[in-house]
Amino acid sequence: MLLKLISCNVFQREASLCIGRSPHVVDPEYTELGEHARSDGLRKLIQGRIDAAEASGKAYDAILLLFGLCGNATVGIQARRTRLVIPRAHDCCTILLGSRARFLQHFGDAPSTPFSSAGYLERGDYFLRTTDDGATGVQTGDAYQALVEKFGEEDAKFIWAEMHPEHGNNKAVFIDLPETRHLGYAEKFKAKAEAAGRESVRIDGDIRMIDNLLKGEWDPKEYLIVPPANSIEGVYDWEQVVRAKPPA
Repeated sequence: MLLKLISCNVFQREASLCIGRSPHVVDPEYTELGEHARSDGLRKLIQGRIDAAEASGKAYDAILLLFGLCGNATVGIQARRTRLVIPRAHDCCTILLGSRARFLQHFGDAPSTPFSSAGYLERGDYFLRTTDDGATGVQTGDAYQALVEKFGEEDAKFIWAEMHPEHGNNKAVFIDLPETRHLGYAEKFKAKAEAAGRESVRIDGDIRMIDNLLKGEWDPKEYLIVPPANSIEGVYDWEQVVRAKPPA
């Protein structure tokens, strides 16, 4: 297959490795990590890259999006003539851990626990994933608003509280992938966490979701395949996460 990859550069090292061992021809393109600060802007950027890929004259078999919901940045995204493939993940934490099951294992009781990885430190020198205003935490703006629009203010408050309970822990998690462990970022992260008065926790990551995406092994339980002219719609649960929305 001829595949187009559009990915955040937080995954650039891992994606490059997986491209090298993929049986398919892959044209990669990366967005800057800082684009996540404004999900509306990231959505427009991704859509523009998809449009450009379809206008390039290349007959791609699929366009791969190496993103999660990412604060709703991928909701509404569509391709006109090409199928899209995206992991069923709320954000890159699930992708870095390798499955939703491992996300629930490590973050199920405290899904708002801040995390980092080699890509975060390397591409932005970020200590942790940050909110819109640059404060340490989890970005909520557009995703919460989507719940309000779908369910109303009161129900949205309840759903959000259930999905993002406050546990008051002081943990800062580093997801350590074997493929990038030699870079020494886990130690750098630990020093930053301790200097900030946080408990540093290291968790083993797994490259499998990135690898399978680029191999073309798209288990429907783990990846959403969006038919041409359909768009990505958020489900906001811990299983399906996203679904395809047919054109009106």
